Amino acid sequence: MPHATFPITISVPAEAAGQRLDQFLTTKIPDTSRARVQMLLEEGKALVNGAQSKPSLKLRGGENITILGDPTPAPLRAIAEDIPLDIIYEDDDLAVINKPAGMMVHAGAGATDDDRNRGTLVNALLHRFSQLSGVGGETRPGIVHRLDKETSGLVLVARNDVAHRNLAKQFSGREVKKRYIALVHGWPERPRGTISTEISRDAIRRIRMTTRGSGGRTAVTHYEVRERIDSPYGKFALVDVRIETGRTHQIRVHMASIGHPVVGDTLYGAAGVLRSSAAPRKASRKRNAREHEASTVAPEVQPGALRLNRNFLHAAAVELPHPRTAQPLLFTAPLPAELTSFLEKLRRP
Repeated sequence: MPHATFPITISVPAEAAGQRLDQFLTTKIPDTSRARVQMLLEEGKALVNGAQSKPSLKLRGGENITILGDPTPAPLRAIAEDIPLDIIYEDDDLAVINKPAGMMVHAGAGATDDDRNRGTLVNALLHRFSQLSGVGGETRPGIVHRLDKETSGLVLVARNDVAHRNLAKQFSGREVKKRYIALVHGWPERPRGTISTEISRDAIRRIRMTTRGSGGRTAVTHYEVRERIDSPYGKFALVDVRIETGRTHQIRVHMASIGHPVVGDTLYGAAGVLRSSAAPRKASRKRNAREHEASTVAPEVQPGALRLNRNFLHAAAVELPHPRTAQPLLFTAPLPAELTSFLEKLRRP
């Protein structure tokens, strides 16, 4: 809410009845994420008819919401935590970690202090290693690049400042070669292709990136179809993806831009629930909204339906010269169990 004058009053129209309070406010307050709205509510700076309310409050229409000020989140910080790590490789200069989906790389957005600062890869690294590079600052020790929270796979970690600077130079010079595996909706027309549209932040939904804005940053994504799957839940393609640049959400937004969003990625248009063509398909908009909101860990939500509670995107391989010796290195990580299990369900006759 840049340059806002408080208090601000927002009237809830009748057509908003049934919406969650945090969802409604996210659409009404410019340049504000849902996590930031939840923070406002947690701090009592957004009142409904003068009373503090939970983010999950269902609106009835006709309420007056008063915004009293900006949220004041606790500062981001790195905290050593005893969290198991899948370490693929380590030496005095470099570590390679196979990050699970659901783990943030470093402290970031969240409605509570725990959401913002706990359970991160950085916290696990601080507990595991006595030394990490400090080039990235106190909240990002050792971090040279990132993966999205719901993307699994290989992350390179710098153990000292010299290694960090050398790795950063390799990334900027496009010497680091990364390969991802993604499952996307539909079958791309060509067996392989390159997407080179620029990427910028969405002017309306600030948590999203877009290829439709102006003044974006160069981004290059190459894909190759490994398998076409014709399942009762629809058509899907398993693709290998290589990226020359490392823009925020690059693979997700690029694949969505050509009409093939990554499975599980509801932010960029993927379905929240996959229904079998053999199952009853009649469903109201309200029920669909409830199903999307009630996203759970279980991939199978009802007979004849599947849900994946993460993005089907995995950083499967990384190739680079060692940051000190220049020796060629290649690291790989297989698809995690939840993704192989999901594939098996799609392939099942």
